[in-house]
Amino acid sequence: MKHLKSLNKYFWKYKWLFFLGMVFIVLSNYFRILSPQVTKYVLNTVEVSLNQGKPQAVSKAATHYDPLVTVFLNQLQAENASYKTKVLYSGIVLLVLALISGAFMFLMRQTIIVMSRHIEYEQKNEIFKHYQRLDTQFYKTHNTGDLMSRISEDVSRVRMYVGPAIMYLINLAATIGFSVTYMLNENKELTLYVLAPLPILAFTIYYVNTIINRKADKIQALLSDLTTNAQESYSGIRVIKSFVQEKAMLGFFDKNSEDYRTHSISLAKTEAIYFPSMGLMIGLSTLLTIMIGGIYVINGSISVGVIGEFIMYVLLLTFPVSAIGWTASMIQRAATSQRRINEFLHTKPTIRNEKNTKEIHLKGNIKFQNVDFVYPHTGIHAIKNFSLIIEKGEKVAIIGKTGSGKSTIAQLMLRMYDPQKGNIFYEGINIKEIDLKTLRSQISYVPQDVFLFSDSVKNNIGFALKKPEKERVMTAAKNAVVDMEIESFPERYETLIGERGVTLSGGQKQRISIARALIKDHEITVFDDCLSAVDAKTENEIIAHLYEYLQQKTAVIITHRIFSLFSFDKIILLEDGAIAEEGTHQSLLEKNGLYAEMYRHQQEQERHSELKIEN
Repeated sequence: MKHLKSLNKYFWKYKWLFFLGMVFIVLSNYFRILSPQVTKYVLNTVEVSLNQGKPQAVSKAATHYDPLVTVFLNQLQAENASYKTKVLYSGIVLLVLALISGAFMFLMRQTIIVMSRHIEYEQKNEIFKHYQRLDTQFYKTHNTGDLMSRISEDVSRVRMYVGPAIMYLINLAATIGFSVTYMLNENKELTLYVLAPLPILAFTIYYVNTIINRKADKIQALLSDLTTNAQESYSGIRVIKSFVQEKAMLGFFDKNSEDYRTHSISLAKTEAIYFPSMGLMIGLSTLLTIMIGGIYVINGSISVGVIGEFIMYVLLLTFPVSAIGWTASMIQRAATSQRRINEFLHTKPTIRNEKNTKEIHLKGNIKFQNVDFVYPHTGIHAIKNFSLIIEKGEKVAIIGKTGSGKSTIAQLMLRMYDPQKGNIFYEGINIKEIDLKTLRSQISYVPQDVFLFSDSVKNNIGFALKKPEKERVMTAAKNAVVDMEIESFPERYETLIGERGVTLSGGQKQRISIARALIKDHEITVFDDCLSAVDAKTENEIIAHLYEYLQQKTAVIITHRIFSLFSFDKIILLEDGAIAEEGTHQSLLEKNGLYAEMYRHQQEQERHSELKIEN
């Protein structure tokens, strides 16, 4: 239950809705609880009529009424109404009480339940905001299905606590409070007999609730696994189909689903103990009311109307008391879900703004100083003693084989990670002293792993802009050499490209990703192996456009290929995370080292490709 304390801030924010909701609950129960007293009056009146005006027990019981009911009865007495009139007016009063109670019940739901929806909205936004604040390292160690489960299933369970559970708890307290008070005022001994089964009920609730707590934790974990399995299957459906693994994946999902079903049924069976228990306790209370109340009537201690009144109190208590189990289950599940949410919300990003960060204008001067980096989750030593100075307007190529650490350089430049040793400087200022938003908003970045949103081509290219103008989008597409293909699409720039760009080829996705970076038009541009899926002709066209576009800008191009048509100021050859060679294209060829060997091997491959095309 301690985990639910973190929700107090929401209750405070919506305190007026919460307070009014409690007032409406109390008022709704107050007007509803008057009905048994009016019913008692009707039965006593009928009893008097049938006994030809011998009201010995009746006159004694008639003094125990709520002040509001007493006003109504005094009015009837003052008018000397007949028995039939009294019964008719009492029926009208019962209808009016029901309408008033129903009106307050409506207002009760319009405050408490509406408050729960506001809290659900606030909490989902808080979680999503925290998702965006967390760093790359977090997402490499947490699966998507679990994250989706926390923002959907867990938040929904918490909403059931702040809405229905709290409403029914207050409703239960008000109903029991009013009922027990009036019952004690009427006859203390009979009240004790009627309420005798309740301690047994309390023990049953405590025992079953302990079991529910344990099973709810297990079910939440299984649901997270099930969501993860489904999400991965949907995202990787093309791979599954191409390898004909539908049956195998169905087997995995079926196993997870079966585990979830088994434990859910087990929990349902446990929760089912509540309702028969409630029915048994309520039945015993009703039986005791009729049996012992009947003895009291025979002895002349109470009237027949009191028995009817007590039976109605028991019936009014039936739903609130039977809802104890359901409410306790909701609270326990909410506590489990809130614990999972709190664990996530208490996770601090390792990459965050330090104190007194600066908002500076990046001109393109970059410096790596003895940088060492090891990936925390794998222990791979990706970058070793890396030093590099890039002046404003320079074009730098970072070349190397797969796993040489090229992409890690781009990640460090955007401060997706912090190096364990060494420092990175922009304009002479340590990267850790620069505001993260300021840093990343001034770097145009094309990632190696292309991700496109399920939206139009226009909105994907103009993703970095609040309102992408079509002219800017078209210019960026032209610089990325994808404009002609976009024009051939059915809706052109308004064409929807599907989830992750599923309707596009690999080359088209890469070029749209390039256009998305170019539209930002910043002084620093980083390309991370972004031409791997295009053919040689398109590659040369893109390079030609990029060379013109990047004339006055600082550019870092990370690639496993050598672009001999692009005039680089510096070329860095990485091997096992360290700089193996450094220089210009010509000077590296003259060294006749690794770079020259890579270049000759690439030229030979291109000649073979040309011969195949000719043949």
